[in-house]
Amino acid sequence: MRPDIVIVMTDQQRVGLTRRSGYPVDTMPFVDGLAERGTDFRNAYTAAPACVPARTSLLTGRFPSVHQVRQNSNAQYARYDQDLLDVLRTADYQLHFAGKPHMPRGAQDFDTFAGPYFHTQGPERNTAEHAFDDWLERLDHGVADEPTPHVLETQLPYRITTDALQAVHEADPDRPGLFWVSYPEPHNPYQVPRPYFDLVKPEDVPDRTTGPEATEIKGGSYAWLRKLQEDKRPGYDDNWRRYTANYLGMLRLLDDQIRRLHEGLARRNRPRLTIVLADHGDYVGEYGLQRKGAGLSEFLMRIPLIVTGDGVGVQRRDEPVSIVDVLPTVCEAVGQPIPDGVQGRSLLPLAHGEAAPETEFRSIVAEQGFGGRAYDVTARPPLHFTYDGPTFDELNTVTQSGAARMIRSGHWKLIVHADLDGELYDLDTDPAELTNLFDDDAHLAVRAGLLHQLARWQARLTDDLPNGNYTSLRLPHNWRWAPKEIHDEHV
Repeated sequence: MRPDIVIVMTDQQRVGLTRRSGYPVDTMPFVDGLAERGTDFRNAYTAAPACVPARTSLLTGRFPSVHQVRQNSNAQYARYDQDLLDVLRTADYQLHFAGKPHMPRGAQDFDTFAGPYFHTQGPERNTAEHAFDDWLERLDHGVADEPTPHVLETQLPYRITTDALQAVHEADPDRPGLFWVSYPEPHNPYQVPRPYFDLVKPEDVPDRTTGPEATEIKGGSYAWLRKLQEDKRPGYDDNWRRYTANYLGMLRLLDDQIRRLHEGLARRNRPRLTIVLADHGDYVGEYGLQRKGAGLSEFLMRIPLIVTGDGVGVQRRDEPVSIVDVLPTVCEAVGQPIPDGVQGRSLLPLAHGEAAPETEFRSIVAEQGFGGRAYDVTARPPLHFTYDGPTFDELNTVTQSGAARMIRSGHWKLIVHADLDGELYDLDTDPAELTNLFDDDAHLAVRAGLLHQLARWQARLTDDLPNGNYTSLRLPHNWRWAPKEIHDEHV
């Protein structure tokens, strides 16, 4: 019997803030329990630290430079042959979506579509929900310093879960289904009602790795974004502990709704493959920043990725994997070929406990930037919002300018920019990426090894579409074993 495919996606969820990952606050006990009963990919990465490029990568199995959606404002230009919905429709799956889309597909592409929900509004069924959405809008993506004065049932995750459970109830029990539930949280605005508001007191929030002084070390878009935020909201960083406490409370609220969703899904008498992940991370106060926007730091790039289901092993996997791997994983799970032009690899063999080829899963890459030259730290070009007043968008002309690629291999991370200096970090000793070793003579061999791996990835990430007269050699799982392993004692 073909399994239901359940995709539970959160928005802007930072890795490392659950008890299972070593955090002292118990934010997501149910999701931690899922990880304990399935495969926890502990080194999973987004394809890009922005919603639409990342979600389009999940949908298409392609990196942003290839599907061509490199910023949040151009989802309609996505380039691909077949995506997740095409594959599942071919396999006679019913398609159900609830929540925030922010991707090339919309209501017309699903059998049921509850949404669109975004960060301050969704479909409203009563005056209570309208009042809550109006309150959210007036918060202006800020931080609430008091408990949300609206009941839990008006919260967007609760409403989305209700909508998803309605689709589960009405779904054809004799056909497999996709149930894609996409929560806008814990993305800003940062607010929660009691009891979540009281999960942790601000004074008890664990210390952050680094503060606003780090933006001067990082420079570039980090320093520009920090200045923009302080100009618009003076003292922006002073309440980082309240903001973090709200964020942690939002995680617990999400956890309760994910639990509620799974209890409803259990009523379907079918096997299911469940994938729980986020589109990208959040600074959560690091560098004196909130939200996202600048750079390719681990705080933004790493994502949770948990797989559960029949045949899935109980294990922690350390191989670096990507959001682009979701589509080929689903293809293999439902017995469909991986579409042409897909660059992701199926993770199903890894989830079943098989060994990973060293070359194939030695490293992972990601991207940022919509192109052109990178703006200077003193730049003030026209933006899609004004420089006056408190409202801002951290994803903008300046922070998203230029083009950058990162590669993570072991405890090393390399970043190459089109027109800026290179970056090299030892993440074991420098998790905030403040000591750039790119030009350090003692690390030339490390740099060379990573550049070689990145060059191989770049050759791999060229677009195979459109198809012509030639027949591609397709290997199982879309893995590309090298003729021989690269042996480099430094990387």
